[in-house]
Amino acid sequence: MISFKFIIVGAVFLCTYLLTCIKNSESAIISNFNVVNYGAKCDGKTDDGKPILEAWKQACNSNIASTVVIPPGNYILGPVDFQGPCKAAVTVRVEGYLRAPSMLDVFKLRDGWIVFRDISGLTIEGGGTFDGQGMIAWKENNCAKSGSCSMPTNIRFTGITNGEVNNITSLDSKMFHMNIIKCNYMTFKGITIDAPVSSPNTDGIHIGRSSMINITGATIRTGDDCVSLGDGSQHISINNITCGPGHGISVGSLGKYPGEQPVVGVIVRNCTLVNTMNGLRVKTWPNSFNGIASGLHFQDIIIDNVSNPVLIDQDYCPDDLCKLQVPSKVKVSDVLFKNIKGTSATKMAIQLKCSKIMPCENVTLDDIDLCYLGNKGNNRNTTSTATSECFNVRPAIMGKLSPPPCLKS
Repeated sequence: MISFKFIIVGAVFLCTYLLTCIKNSESAIISNFNVVNYGAKCDGKTDDGKPILEAWKQACNSNIASTVVIPPGNYILGPVDFQGPCKAAVTVRVEGYLRAPSMLDVFKLRDGWIVFRDISGLTIEGGGTFDGQGMIAWKENNCAKSGSCSMPTNIRFTGITNGEVNNITSLDSKMFHMNIIKCNYMTFKGITIDAPVSSPNTDGIHIGRSSMINITGATIRTGDDCVSLGDGSQHISINNITCGPGHGISVGSLGKYPGEQPVVGVIVRNCTLVNTMNGLRVKTWPNSFNGIASGLHFQDIIIDNVSNPVLIDQDYCPDDLCKLQVPSKVKVSDVLFKNIKGTSATKMAIQLKCSKIMPCENVTLDDIDLCYLGNKGNNRNTTSTATSECFNVRPAIMGKLSPPPCLKS
C-alpha cells in the first residue's frame, strides 16, 4: 500500500516539474523580440530605428539568452547604437534589408552607422543586408587631401567578447564596411562585402587592438583593402577569403601614431586574390613612431592578375603626405610567404622594401611561382619572367622560387 507521505512527495515533484515546463515555455516565448511588435513598419519609407532599439533594450535586459528578430522587409534607419553590457547572450537575426541615410549630415560626431558596443556573447546572423548608401559620401571624400577621414563605418564592433557574425552582407559603405576595435574572441563566417572599385577608403574588414579574431569564408569586393590589420591586432586568422577588386590583404599601415601596439601572430591561408591593386602586403610609414610587426604568415594563396603580389613596403606614403627620406621605425620580423602561385599584373612580382634603420629579419620566401602577364594584361599567352627586389633584408629562400631571388639587398 502506497504511503500518504509518498503521494505527497510525488505530487510536489509533479507540480514543480509542471511549473518549470510552464516557465520554460514562457521564457521561450519572451526570449524572441520581433521588431515588428515594437512598431517597425519595414516599408522602406519610415525610420525604424526606435522600434529596433526598443526590441534591443528588452533583449539586452533579459536574464536569459534572447533574439532580436528583424524579419524580411525594407528598413530605413539612422545611426543606431546597440549598447551593452547585456544580462545574457543576445542574437540579432537580420533577415531584412537595412538602408542607411545617404546624406552625411545625420552622422556628425558619429564613428559608425550600426554600432555594437560592450557586449559579451553577441551573435549576428540571418542573411540580411546592411546598405550604407555610400555613393554621395564617396564624392565628398577628401581623405587624400586632408590626411584624415571622418566618414561612418557601416558596422562597428567595439568592446565585443565572444561574438559571432554569420552570413550577412555589407553593401556600399561610406567608409570601412566592418571595423573591429578592442574585441576578443570573435568569428566571422560567410560574410559578403560589396562596393565598387572606385569607392575610396572602403576597407572590407578592418581590425585594430583586438585578439583572437577568426575570419573565414568571406567574399570581398571593394575599393580599398579587403582586410586590413591595424596596430594591436594579435592572433588573427584569415582563411578562405576571395578578394577582388580591392587593394588586397594588408598588415598596416603602421607607425603613423605614437603608442601603437604590436601586431603579432597573423595567419592568412587558402585565399584567392583576383584583379587587386596589391596582393599580400605589409605597410609602414616612413618617419614613423616605433612599432612591431612579427609572426606574419601568408600561405597557400592563389594570385590572379594582381599588381604587387608580394610586398613589404616600409616607405608607404600615399598622396606624398610624409617625409620619405626618414626611415620607418617599425620593426618587421618573422614573415613567411609560402605556396603563393598565379599571375602578376606587373613585372615586379616580389618587392621587399624594408627600413634602413630597422631592417627586416627572418623573412622567408618558400615555394613561390608567379608569372608576369605581359603588356597585354589578361592574355596568358604573353606570360614572361617576373622580377623581384629586396632592400635592407636578406630573405631565406626555400623550395621553388619564381621569379628568381631578389637582385638587390
